Amino acid sequence: MQITSAMKMVSAAKLKKAQDAITAMRPYSNKLTELLQSLSATLDADSGSKYSDQRIVKNVLIVAITSNRGLAGAFNSNIIKQVNKLATDTYANKAVSYLAIGKKANDAFKKTNKVIANRSDLFDDLTFDNVAEIAEMLMDKFVSGEFDKIEIVYNSFKNAATQIVITEQFLPIKPIEGDVGSTTDYIFEPSKEEIVEALIPKSLKTQLYKGIRDSFASEHGARMTAMHKATDNATELRDQLKLTYNKARQAAITNEILEIVGGAEALNN
Repeated sequence: MQITSAMKMVSAAKLKKAQDAITAMRPYSNKLTELLQSLSATLDADSGSKYSDQRIVKNVLIVAITSNRGLAGAFNSNIIKQVNKLATDTYANKAVSYLAIGKKANDAFKKTNKVIANRSDLFDDLTFDNVAEIAEMLMDKFVSGEFDKIEIVYNSFKNAATQIVITEQFLPIKPIEGDVGSTTDYIFEPSKEEIVEALIPKSLKTQLYKGIRDSFASEHGARMTAMHKATDNATELRDQLKLTYNKARQAAITNEILEIVGGAEALNN
């Protein structure tokens, strides 16, 4: 009970910092993605970006974002289930590979011999620059044709008790849905194409960083909730054991008193 209570306190302290980081980042990331999709949708097909190349999907890469440690309830198992579902259902007839971010993802998928890289070390120093290296590697693998589609699976932070499993298409860039006529009222300098080409790598790096930050905050929320429940269960078990112990002690004392009284009566007789 003392251990789980201490772990709950540690996760609660880490959660506040992680929650502030993802809350501050989301508006920027969402607006950048929205702007990029709007600009990409207005480009001619011939001048489209190499990152929006829609191909026949044969080789798929799934980026599974988990944690390095357990004791977080269903946090990691939900991601592993969703990745397995994608591999067996959505991409049943495709060649599926995995990029593991987090030790739990690597442990789950290394048996398949399809893990192209294990970046569990990322959480030791979670910075934008370190995530950008992974994003650049993913972009290179897509442009080279090694993979036709790249998906990211992670836990999105809603609150300390709720994490939502999200599957996002990383590459190719999804075109914006609906009418784009109202989103093109911009003045472009130097040109629309150059702006899009400059924004795309930055947007993709930001998208991946947001997903990992989201997962990081979700991990602490899930662990805090799990340790809170474990502490409550341990407290209840302790109380039950204390009651059982007291009953046994009282029964022993009663037996001793009865023996003494019986012995005294025997002497009197």
